[in-house]
Amino acid sequence: MFERMADLAIRRSRLVLIVAALAVALMGVVGAGAFGKLKGGGFDDPASPSTRAAAVIDEKFGGETNLVLLVSARDGRIDTPAAKERGQDLVADLKKDKRLSNIVSYWETNSPDLRSEDGREALVLAHVRGDTTEERKNSIEIIDEYSGTYKNALTVEFGGGAAVGADLSNQVVEDLILAEAIAIPLTLILLMIVFGSVVAALLPLIIAIIAIIGSFAQLFLFGSITDVADTATNLTTALGLGLAIDYALLMVSRFREQLSAGASVDDAVRRTVHTAGRTVAFSAATVAAALAALLVFPHYFLRSMGFTGVGVVAIAALSTLFVMPALLKVLGHRVNSGRLPWAKAQRSDTRTPLWGRLARTVMRRPVLTALPVVAVLLFAASPLFSISFGTPDERVLPKDAGSRQVSQVLREDFGGSEDSALQIVIGQSVDKAPLASYAGQLAALKGVERVETSAGVHTPGQSAAAGPANPALGRPDAQRISVVSSLTPKSEAAETLVKQVRSVTPPPGATPLVGGNDAVLVDAKESIADKLPLAGALIVLTTFLLLFLFTGSIVQPLRALVLNLISLAATLGVMTWIFDDGHLSSFLGFTPQPMEMTMAVLMFCIAFGLSMDYEVFVTSRIKELHDQGADNETAVVDGLGHTGRIVSAAAMLLAVSFFAFGTAKLSFMQMFGLGSGLAILIDAIAVRGVLVPAAMRLLGQKAWYAPGFLRRFHGRYGLSEGGPGPVSVPGPAADPTQVKDSTRV
Repeated sequence: MFERMADLAIRRSRLVLIVAALAVALMGVVGAGAFGKLKGGGFDDPASPSTRAAAVIDEKFGGETNLVLLVSARDGRIDTPAAKERGQDLVADLKKDKRLSNIVSYWETNSPDLRSEDGREALVLAHVRGDTTEERKNSIEIIDEYSGTYKNALTVEFGGGAAVGADLSNQVVEDLILAEAIAIPLTLILLMIVFGSVVAALLPLIIAIIAIIGSFAQLFLFGSITDVADTATNLTTALGLGLAIDYALLMVSRFREQLSAGASVDDAVRRTVHTAGRTVAFSAATVAAALAALLVFPHYFLRSMGFTGVGVVAIAALSTLFVMPALLKVLGHRVNSGRLPWAKAQRSDTRTPLWGRLARTVMRRPVLTALPVVAVLLFAASPLFSISFGTPDERVLPKDAGSRQVSQVLREDFGGSEDSALQIVIGQSVDKAPLASYAGQLAALKGVERVETSAGVHTPGQSAAAGPANPALGRPDAQRISVVSSLTPKSEAAETLVKQVRSVTPPPGATPLVGGNDAVLVDAKESIADKLPLAGALIVLTTFLLLFLFTGSIVQPLRALVLNLISLAATLGVMTWIFDDGHLSSFLGFTPQPMEMTMAVLMFCIAFGLSMDYEVFVTSRIKELHDQGADNETAVVDGLGHTGRIVSAAAMLLAVSFFAFGTAKLSFMQMFGLGSGLAILIDAIAVRGVLVPAAMRLLGQKAWYAPGFLRRFHGRYGLSEGGPGPVSVPGPAADPTQVKDSTRV
């Protein structure tokens, strides 16, 4: 396969480039409509009780409250005749709007719960119609239409889930533009520093642009046939930019190495495809395998990240394997053109003394050098013992976001809000007496302020209904119950209340479904916890199989899995310390809150895949030397000497593309960017630089062990670096400290 790829690039290089240019143009046209196909949300399980409850409420009661209008009187109080008249006009306008349903206002009900304690503000509750995409579009339009001053008497602001979703969608686009505006120029500068040549530096960026354009095209295609989360744009661009540069960096470096060793352009292309190209293919397979594990989760946020992530990995790898060799063939020795002032001539010996010395030092004293690194990583992981999880809410937005400010007012100036209440729906007919008895039991639960039903409003300590019935909550074939509490939303006490509500004995023959934001959180935790073992097993199994096929050893995959888990635990621990415990919150500008579960799972899968990416980079060169007859120590020292600079440069470049999202104003995107970037650096420096050579020294020749039948299997079906002709690399140096450095990869 790799022989045919090399021949295609050598014999038909210009044709390959023409086809690639046409494909990129087509992908650009298709990808232009990507944002219109994406959806917000996706953090809940569609089969969970809370989601099913919301579906029944949508079907039979016109939908849950997802939009809250905070209305304040410009002259001071909301109960003045002028304010009341204009408030009624506003409600009348809203009821004419076909995009809205279930409109409830203070001026119609006179409910004290819909008026602020100081009498200056009142609430209008509504439901925005449509599926996720229509709801987001309608919400943005409604907010734009009604926000601000109404008839010179009222000021209208928006909150609730629909308003938060609208602000999230707008912020995602802003964060993406800012991150890419930072990442791409920095990446180009770093590539020039690494390569010392303008032409060589531009080549990885060309592959990155192809990957980014291709990622938007696939977002459009996937979004046309299934649900894709809008935050997938951030993942695919960061991952596409980083991986494309990683893979292209490896290919260009190997090609220049072959040229400097005296190979012809054709031989250099062929050898590059057979070695670095094979490494790219295996690396892409390991990253894709880790991301594919996201497909086991029912939340479409994670599922969409899974298939779009696999897609962008494939685009980055294919463009590297087909387009890059053709570019190298056309350029030939001109790949070194545009030499920058600080660059030295490319040498045939590309070993880096620093990495060689480090590897040799570690292998001479593996325990002494590895233990402090392991201790630091385990200490960094220690905050995981106190980690807590949540789902996204308005607090992930910047403090000046309108929906977040309204949510803060609702908590501070109003009693328990309908917007944050638990919603119970019973899909059967229920008589008034058992319904009232059930509501009384619910009202007796700790933290409950009132229970609203079609049989009346029940409050704690009252044996009978203490408020008027709400006929809108009852139907001949269904009943809806609203449980309003004084508990902090998404707190541990609120989660406990959800479980207690679900344990209350329902009316005879009734099967209640409990929904609402707190119920969504409880269900999301249970759903993810239920699927985590399967996802973990798939990651371990596929990674083990791929690394075995690559190395022919059963020890190397186990060693890689253990070291990666240690580094990832350290990364998640640091993110817990920052985002859950709240350290650095003032510096980074976010509000501390429980770790967002789906984002933590996503970050783990991406970081694991990228760790295996560098595992393949390093192991491929070590195995190449080992297969040539080098002893274990020489193979590791020279292998790291050759790849250490590539890995560190690739890690730095990939980390930049993720760290750029640390500038995001959405806190969970900050966590994703900073966590992924940190995981990459920990892996490249601590794991590849210290723990890998230490483990290889302690394992010795056993590092390459496999039972006889597996060795025979690998001999027949396994894939490893190789190809026609000798490998153009210098022989091992007696002491890496005697090898002069090259300023470039």
